[in-house]
Amino acid sequence: MPELPEVETTARGIRPWVEGECISKMVVRQYSLRWPIPVDLPYRLEGQIVKAVKRRAKYILLEITGGHVLIHLGMSGSLRITTPKDDPKKHDHVDIFLESSKIIRFHDPRRFGCVLWVEGPLEDFPLLSHLGPEPLGKEFEDDYLFRLSRGRKTPIKTFIMDASVVVGVGNIYANEALFAAGIAPKRQAGSLSKRRLQILSKEIRLVLTRAIEQGGTTLRDFVGGDGKPGYFSQKLHVYGRGGQNCSHCAHTLKEIRLGQRSSVFCPRCQT
Repeated sequence: MPELPEVETTARGIRPWVEGECISKMVVRQYSLRWPIPVDLPYRLEGQIVKAVKRRAKYILLEITGGHVLIHLGMSGSLRITTPKDDPKKHDHVDIFLESSKIIRFHDPRRFGCVLWVEGPLEDFPLLSHLGPEPLGKEFEDDYLFRLSRGRKTPIKTFIMDASVVVGVGNIYANEALFAAGIAPKRQAGSLSKRRLQILSKEIRLVLTRAIEQGGTTLRDFVGGDGKPGYFSQKLHVYGRGGQNCSHCAHTLKEIRLGQRSSVFCPRCQT
């Protein structure tokens, strides 16, 4: 599933081609995604100007007059910019045509993504109303995790992957941030000191920022081609490296299952 850095890179990749452009029409080839595409959405969008391309958690938002088009990429979906010369393929379910002769094309083989209409305040929409702050935003300040974690017996990895606590910390980046902060994934969130959680907050921001920066080299992939940046080429210290040597101390990395997810950590470096 695309994580926050991949979604952020997608938003940045399409933004220069989309913002300020007028939508000439919307073609839907498959309405039955995770949630059905509203049948009246093509009529709502025709003739509208895209004011902004934004991201909230793992959702991409196209702001137009009166509301937003909310897009989720699901397990294996993608957005790309193409032209009418590029014939749609089997899983290209939605095309949003712009008067610039460009097309925003939504591709979703598993049909687990969504394209929905949000009218009114974004924070009131059911898919967004429960979400915690953005990890790169001002609300995720140094003592935020400490305040929310008091009395919580939840493992710290599960805690930071909870979207109601903070959005966008997926499995890859949770593993990496905990390793950088020297915290074992099974530690109870409420048992950690303010100082250790401040370090963890900093490392979450750093690992996501680095991934987004590395994703910048793939922006060209959003114009033509298949539009899939995939997971960025980056050096991962623990994720996917169970049984290998720790990059810091050479101790064998341990892999466990936690919350139905693979968790890899160094028993010596992470306590």
